[in-house]
Amino acid sequence: MPNSSRRHFLKTTAAAAGIASAGKLPAVEPPLVPSNSAGKPAPLPGPDEPIRIGIIGPGGMGTAHCHAIMGLNKNAREKVEIVAVADVCKPRLDNAHKVCSEGQPGITVTPYRNYKDLLAREDIHGVLIASPEHWHAQHAADAIHAGKDVYCEKPMTLRLEQAVDLRKIVKDSDRVFTVGTQHITQNKYHAARKLIREGAIGKPVSSQTSYCRNSKDGEWNYYGIDPTVVPGPNLDWAEWCGPAGQAPFDTLVYHRWRRYRHWSTGIIGDLLVHQMTPMLFTLELGWPTRVVAQGEHMIDMDMENHDQVHMAIEFEDKHHMQILGSTCNEYGLEKMIRGYKGNIFLNSGNCVLRPERIWSDEIEEQVVQCEPVSDHDEMRLNWLNCIRTREEPIGNVDLATKVIVGVDLATRSMWGGRAFWFDKDRMWASPA
Repeated sequence: MPNSSRRHFLKTTAAAAGIASAGKLPAVEPPLVPSNSAGKPAPLPGPDEPIRIGIIGPGGMGTAHCHAIMGLNKNAREKVEIVAVADVCKPRLDNAHKVCSEGQPGITVTPYRNYKDLLAREDIHGVLIASPEHWHAQHAADAIHAGKDVYCEKPMTLRLEQAVDLRKIVKDSDRVFTVGTQHITQNKYHAARKLIREGAIGKPVSSQTSYCRNSKDGEWNYYGIDPTVVPGPNLDWAEWCGPAGQAPFDTLVYHRWRRYRHWSTGIIGDLLVHQMTPMLFTLELGWPTRVVAQGEHMIDMDMENHDQVHMAIEFEDKHHMQILGSTCNEYGLEKMIRGYKGNIFLNSGNCVLRPERIWSDEIEEQVVQCEPVSDHDEMRLNWLNCIRTREEPIGNVDLATKVIVGVDLATRSMWGGRAFWFDKDRMWASPA
């Protein structure tokens, strides 16, 4: 393990000493803004008025969002303008400011080092949050209380307690809130949802999905290290640490934070949420009730988070879901839903229904041909459309919170070596 990473590992594991066996996770302080008011009134765009957007955290994914949103405007798919960007890293902020200014001639784009200055603007309708996971909850809560609609990158929050708090904040407001798990816009999942609603497979009893890939150099090590980004004029490191607590600067942590347990849930929160979310959407499942997971370091011994995970989730609807994640082998599980009368296969771009043998005389095999979509653009467009219509977006807060229950309990289970229950009435987890 490189020396700086080893120091960080020893620091974070020492901070968690004595609680890891119980599956507890590092605390994130301070608590979110109390959900005792709806905050400022949201500015609503007129029918012919462009939606004005601010971007918090325009790093790699955030800048990709900038390009995509400008493309939606250029291609007349939505009238939208990026008018502000905010980041604690000056080189990233400067790059995003340049990209958005050059890509939107005639539109003034203002850069901010402090995201609260962006939120203080009363002309901004919506905020897209692409900051690291440990900031998602506070950025979203502050944006909602500032009267902004919110598109939050996945995962919705780093920890379950944050998700519970943020869910209440969203529900106590009139804001449009979505989490960017874009696969739920793929037509195959909507086709499968329709079949299940119609009773085509009987009761769905189990499902399986996965996200697996491989690399020679270790997952997330493809993020380059900028040696000019160090605490000082180029980086407000204390602000970057923010809700997760202060820590000594480590350039590997800053540039590749998904590899470290204190800052990220790794494979589960970054990759598996993309597969869990459309499955929960398709099956219209209630709350997870029990989760058990295994995590291991198979190849990448330098990464603090696991490079292979297996999850099993039980739901209140009496449904079992199996999920595999790996960054050391690219062959995953077939995406499928098993029902009492039939099975739905979702590995391709289409939705395939095959009956169980004993029901084959009553149920015909069928392939629902599904039009391919640019799912990321469809996710952005859904949010932007909901800003105008005030409808609930597809990646709504209840769906996103159910996903975080699975993510958080699986993380506790992997590090604590035991299963965990979730109590939906009290909205908390406990060891099984």
